[in-house]
Amino acid sequence: MAKIRAVFRCTECGTSSPKWVGRCPGCEEWNSLVEEIDAPTSIDPALVLGARDTPVPIDEVDADEWTARPTGIDELDRVLGGGLVPGSVTLVGGEPGIGKSTLLLQAVAAMAASGERVLYVSAEESKQQVRLRAERLDALQPSLWLATETAVPHILASVEELAPTVLVVDSIQTVHTPEIGSAAGSVAQVRESAARLVGAAKSRSMAVVLVGHVTKEGGLAGPRVLEHIVDTVLAFEGDRHHALRLLRAVKHRFGATDQLGLFEMTPAGLAGVPDPSRLFLADRRRGVAGSTIVPTMEGDRPLLVEVQALVTSSHLPSPRRSAQGLDAGRLSLLLAVLGERARLGFAEHDVYALAVGGVRMVEPAVDLGTALALASAREDVPVPDDMVVCGELGLGGEVRQVAHADRRLAEAARLGFTRAIVPSHAPDPPAGMTAIRVGTLVEALLAIGITASGRNASRSARPSAVEEEATVLSIVELFGDGVRGDDGDRTRGPDTPDDGPAVG
Repeated sequence: MAKIRAVFRCTECGTSSPKWVGRCPGCEEWNSLVEEIDAPTSIDPALVLGARDTPVPIDEVDADEWTARPTGIDELDRVLGGGLVPGSVTLVGGEPGIGKSTLLLQAVAAMAASGERVLYVSAEESKQQVRLRAERLDALQPSLWLATETAVPHILASVEELAPTVLVVDSIQTVHTPEIGSAAGSVAQVRESAARLVGAAKSRSMAVVLVGHVTKEGGLAGPRVLEHIVDTVLAFEGDRHHALRLLRAVKHRFGATDQLGLFEMTPAGLAGVPDPSRLFLADRRRGVAGSTIVPTMEGDRPLLVEVQALVTSSHLPSPRRSAQGLDAGRLSLLLAVLGERARLGFAEHDVYALAVGGVRMVEPAVDLGTALALASAREDVPVPDDMVVCGELGLGGEVRQVAHADRRLAEAARLGFTRAIVPSHAPDPPAGMTAIRVGTLVEALLAIGITASGRNASRSARPSAVEEEATVLSIVELFGDGVRGDDGDRTRGPDTPDDGPAVG
């Protein structure tokens, strides 16, 4: 009898090691080795090799056989580029409870209603549980077949018996191949099970959808090879405390990955959101300091999102910095730029920043809007209700261009906004909208009534950075260049010797 031994295999590259090490010797990734049972297998070579494919000239390949079939869910079809392609393998990942099974059950029920034969394999729930969900979603269709199976050979036997056009396996981490000695969910099991299902999809021109678990860090659980062997990787995201759900294509061999699908979780299931900007701004309160409207791009769709900021006095040695829906590192950068370039200090304040609606915004185009929200909250000066803010902020306080500015402004104009603070060289806004072009953070602050000295423009007692520089230039013109010394000392007069007293 062959000896069974334990090995440690990397979840990123698959390299094996006889003992655990902190860093993979193959890909040099840290903490990626997991223990597996390495047992000899007796797999039929015919199952491994499969049927031989005959080479043909590329111009004789019939591409019509791989035409996408609509799923009946508009937002899902948008991300997939039209629907599921026969013979393709799609991996859908997301946090537990986010709605992956709900989305796929609605999609396959709609396909079954259009005449497709669908096999839904649940390896995590019983048939009764799935049926109850189908009743709630109004997804009971005679062409939708249900099985609760965890063994891949039995799943393939059901495929051979029913000959479905679409197969859903929920989930790939809970099915196993008996010939592999390790437990379900291990690197070897996930790799082998996925490989067999991919082979069945290609040989039968059957669309396969796999549900994948995610790790605590948000990445797909299992080996990285799982993402390589599938054709499409979809990420289903959202905050469980909000109704909004976002569907993105991380990888898609049959189309672009810049599409975004938006859903709203309702008692009747997931409903598409054709106009997400109105959803984000529906409960907006006007005239409140610390609130700005930012036109952002999610994929190729422009969205208007409200960014809120709250600044309060702090007695802590290290004031709090909280960011929800925004990048925490970017928030720290913006606070530093506001302090150094606009004299708006936050060293004695707790700062809270939030992207409303559960959406996460990480693109640099939200920099200027976030900075103005922070300044508005600190100075208690509301940003005008009819204004949107768009621009990237540099470390020198300069406002930089952003991509797709024309589409962002068109979306803002469609929703009734009439003014926009944009970079100096931004394209012209649509009809009915006025562009307030700014080159620096100081100019943007003046546009909403805040001087760079951190005071309301209507009650400022201290000159701004721009006003102070203009004053220095006037003194230089009056007394000569000697007022500005080589070391930056502006207190010496034109006739004052180097070792003489400074002029007050």
